Amino acid sequence: MSTPRVARVLRGTVWTGAFLATAGTLHELVNLRRLRAPATDPPPVREPVSVLVPARDEAHRVGPTICSLLAQSGVPDLEVIVLDDGSADDTAGAVTRAAAGDPRLRVLTGTPPPVGFLGKPHACAQLAAAARGRVLVFVDADVVLAPHAVAAAVALLRDGGFGLLCPWPRQLADDLATRLVQPLLAWSWLVTLPLGVAERSRRPSLVAANGQFLLVDAAVLATAGGFAAVSGEVLDDIALARAVRRTGSRTGVADGSGIAACRMYEGGTAMAAGYRKSLWRAFGGPGGSAAVAALLALAYVVPAVAASAGSRAGLVGYGAAVVGRALAAYRTGGRVWPDSAAHPVSVAALLGLLASSWAGHRAGTLRWKGRPL
Repeated sequence: MSTPRVARVLRGTVWTGAFLATAGTLHELVNLRRLRAPATDPPPVREPVSVLVPARDEAHRVGPTICSLLAQSGVPDLEVIVLDDGSADDTAGAVTRAAAGDPRLRVLTGTPPPVGFLGKPHACAQLAAAARGRVLVFVDADVVLAPHAVAAAVALLRDGGFGLLCPWPRQLADDLATRLVQPLLAWSWLVTLPLGVAERSRRPSLVAANGQFLLVDAAVLATAGGFAAVSGEVLDDIALARAVRRTGSRTGVADGSGIAACRMYEGGTAMAAGYRKSLWRAFGGPGGSAAVAALLALAYVVPAVAASAGSRAGLVGYGAAVVGRALAAYRTGGRVWPDSAAHPVSVAALLGLLASSWAGHRAGTLRWKGRPL
């Protein structure tokens, strides 16, 4: 291929990437206008609610979670059930101490997952079986809720006519690795998922979900087959949302950054292990992963590299990417600057984790909290 032709191909590639980045940010602006947010003064909940916490080796951080759950207002018929899922530490004791004798809380001792069940779906299945609420609220042990969070989230679930709803928590990230990668969680669906269409659609492919803070109607969950229907899914939250969709019920996401906060990982080692365990499953298969990786690199890495070499198209694409990242961070309570300027590095890090996840999956070496995946 001649040098002029190579130059034309490179320019075309950069312009294509810049166009994709710009289109993604414009689409994000539309989504931000449609994104639901919980009320600051929700009405009291008139039905029984069960808040369910699967916990494995969480003694070091479960206390604030339990205190925040027992401090919920506007939910007179509330129960909190924690399942100690085979912890090697004093998770159950930490929960009991935090509850300080509150009769609304129970601690269950989990059973080992049977063949075909991964750990978290099995834990959630046990919790759902023990719950009496008409609304089930699943909360991870690293999530802290505002006092009105459950009431506000239940109001969103019922007012929106959803069978399942995920108010997306604010992602707390302090170290370099988590600051690079964690904000991509909310950014990714804000840029790619057409929220207006997704809320009305029954297509399982048009879902976003986050098991950190997830509400589901108990009857809808039973109709969907419960967690047995997603027993072997490493991304059980997304799989559950798809199962709910298949029943004809609606699912949705909301901006939960004002009512919930989650410090999912601390440090690069824990963050990498967490993403490696599941990223291989995020895009459906090797072909889907390769296609998504190519698009992300084209839209968010190529323009930045070209901009550093003086390309105007690259500068346009890089600028659009930074604006999109900043908008998502501002809306979801993340750190806007200087983190948004490093968005191409964030995407490159994610692509590295995706490749590592597939390598671990192919080698059969992926584990999480001591259990093989």
